Amino acid sequence: MRELSLNVLDIVQNSVSAGASLIEIGVTESAGSVMTIRISDNGCGMDAQQLQAVSDPFYTTRTTRKVGMGIPLYRMAAEQTGGGLEIESQKGVGTCVTATFHTDSIDCAPLGDMAATMCVLIGANEAVDFVYTHTTPGGAFTVDTRNLRELMQGVPLSEPDVLNWIRDYIREQTEIIGGGALNFEND
Repeated sequence: MRELSLNVLDIVQNSVSAGASLIEIGVTESAGSVMTIRISDNGCGMDAQQLQAVSDPFYTTRTTRKVGMGIPLYRMAAEQTGGGLEIESQKGVGTCVTATFHTDSIDCAPLGDMAATMCVLIGANEAVDFVYTHTTPGGAFTVDTRNLRELMQGVPLSEPDVLNWIRDYIREQTEIIGGGALNFEND
């Protein structure tokens, strides 16, 4: 994939399919040219056998197709930079996928438009709560849909004006903290 945000979208869709009601996405950019993307959920989790098979592109729990390329492609993107991918999961508890990228590698894809990715996820999954945190040496910010729902007093987060505000807020905050992985077009 050309942008890591698209990998995030794919991995988070796995969390949604696993019945997660809370998905936390964290992007941490360090001063040492390392970026870590952590996606954790409270979905159904995986047993040891599933956890071992999840990196196999010919293993999938989906019935609509016979291959599952999300995790293998994400692992490859991380490893090409000298980083790696770890998956922790416990049946009935949830799953955590952590990928580390060396951003000074020529093979490191840009983070991409996480603001748009978050808006797609929030808009398409009204019953799921998302917590997005972005941290750099210049600061951090968090967007938590539980707080947004409280502020919106019954207005659905999937409303286009609300999603536009969320997108703009994430982009603005990313610029303020000096997120080095900015890669989006102005809408």
